[in-house]
Amino acid sequence: MTATPTYCLTVDDHIMIAHSLDHEFFGPAQQLHGATLHIRAGFHRVGLDPHGVVMDIGAAAGMLSQVLDPLRHRNLDEHPDFSAKLSTTEVIVTYIAQRLVADLPPEHGLSAVEVQADENPQARASVRIDLTEA
Repeated sequence: MTATPTYCLTVDDHIMIAHSLDHEFFGPAQQLHGATLHIRAGFHRVGLDPHGVVMDIGAAAGMLSQVLDPLRHRNLDEHPDFSAKLSTTEVIVTYIAQRLVADLPPEHGLSAVEVQADENPQARASVRIDLTEA
């Protein structure tokens, strides 16, 4: 039996945001507060491309930075993409992952994009979007 390896290239960045979580479920986080989120974006691929990589590291880091730029130092309560949503860490990573997927070039060859946010050293959330070829 021949097994084909799956690879992952991960790049990191961070954002500083403000937000409130307007529901009693969130206790003190209902109030406006700041957060620094350490973001990891993983690009998954079955096998490697003709250059022997998942994708160019600089391109991956640039894509992540570009997706994060509109969130940096922003109050997400006032951000149009988060209106009428609770900006939980899970919602934020989903937003980032969806933007990364939308920005992928044609013929990217990736099998999945995964985004993780560390809210603090003991808590994190992630989402994985599996990509299917059309």
